[in-house]
Amino acid sequence: MQDWRVMRRFTLAVTAALTTTFVAFAAAGAHAAPRTSRVTNPYLGARVYVNPEWSAKALAEPGGDRVAHQPTAVWLDSIADVQGLAAHLDRAVAQTARRPTVVQLVLYNLPGRDCGRLASGGELGPGDLPRYKAEFIDPIAGLLARPAYANLRIVTVIEPNSLPSLVTSTGTRWNATVLCNAMAANGGYVQGIGYALAKLGALSNVYNYVDVTHHGVIGWPDNRAPTIALLRQAASASGSMPAYVRGFATNTANYSALREPFVAVDDRTRTTRWIDWNHFNDELTFAQALRGELVAAGFSPDIGFLVDTSRNGWGGSARPTAPSTSLDLNRFVDESRIDRRFIKSNYCNQAGAGLGERPAAAPAVGVHAYAWIKPPGESDGASTNILDTPFDRMCDPTYTGPPRGSSIHTGALPAAPAEGAWFPAQFQQLMQNAYPPL
Repeated sequence: MQDWRVMRRFTLAVTAALTTTFVAFAAAGAHAAPRTSRVTNPYLGARVYVNPEWSAKALAEPGGDRVAHQPTAVWLDSIADVQGLAAHLDRAVAQTARRPTVVQLVLYNLPGRDCGRLASGGELGPGDLPRYKAEFIDPIAGLLARPAYANLRIVTVIEPNSLPSLVTSTGTRWNATVLCNAMAANGGYVQGIGYALAKLGALSNVYNYVDVTHHGVIGWPDNRAPTIALLRQAASASGSMPAYVRGFATNTANYSALREPFVAVDDRTRTTRWIDWNHFNDELTFAQALRGELVAAGFSPDIGFLVDTSRNGWGGSARPTAPSTSLDLNRFVDESRIDRRFIKSNYCNQAGAGLGERPAAAPAVGVHAYAWIKPPGESDGASTNILDTPFDRMCDPTYTGPPRGSSIHTGALPAAPAEGAWFPAQFQQLMQNAYPPL
């Protein structure tokens, strides 16, 4: 077992007696009794569970007390992680009083997981769909179905980065992978997600949100249309149905800016290196447009989006405060954009990133919540090769080589620990560059 996993479980034990704090997501319903009936937006009128493991790490950092009370999601990325789920649920129940409590869970353990990345970080192989169902989804569903948890509102973010990879990293595309082609052929992603939706969607206290990556992956029409078709297929697979989908999650564990106020997407800016013919340039515009397309594809008219704003603030001195005055179009976009990455596809421990909008319910039309789905300060992956852990070269700040096909650097921070391990330097940077500022 990795040292950081040992520490995570140790932290769980140490903080079991910690008084869990919560954030009120809305003033409405402040004195409403907990309800077991399904609601349209689970965040409205509810408190949201603060993971005491993450909160304790944040409190231990200088200045961390400014954000340690914020709710973050609990990630279940292995079969072993399911063993700690009941402890989180029990603490959430103990804190539930006059308002319902939302508990945010990320399910991230598909067979052949992370097929589109340079290193697959999953424990289950391409043929392990039976194990995924029996050893991962079934125990989670069994726990959430316990009467003791009936008054909790369980928000599940289903398998980040999965279905879109079957579009963007398959076939003859330059970045196609053997693993993605295998998962497209064997149906493991579609059937696995369908099974999760069916088992969890049948529970009245569970609200499923399927991950769609972000605008920098499926903003282009030739990526978005087949992804929507796959989402519809998965929502009808393995006994599921579209009604089991409460909504969708975007920008999970990513860095795409929520808004780009100084760069409009039009026929001129689409030709720039940064936008690269994409139809979108920020997550809010993308989520609102995609929601309409998903409703047209057969999903419920009252679906909503979760937008992960945990690391997309991009504040600090590098944040532009007005449009550039350059007459060169590429320079204009580069000097005007909020997102300071070298390229939209960079996803690992990005230098210069900051905390984004604080968690909030119903902050915009079609959006159920801004949420910190990725706990700020937890590493995306090691910057150097660590024995017995998957090494994703996109986490190496020196990497520019194939299969990326360019000389663009990854923008990753140096000295990063393994995926999921606490990364103090990143946490401090995120607080320093927070927008809105702390």
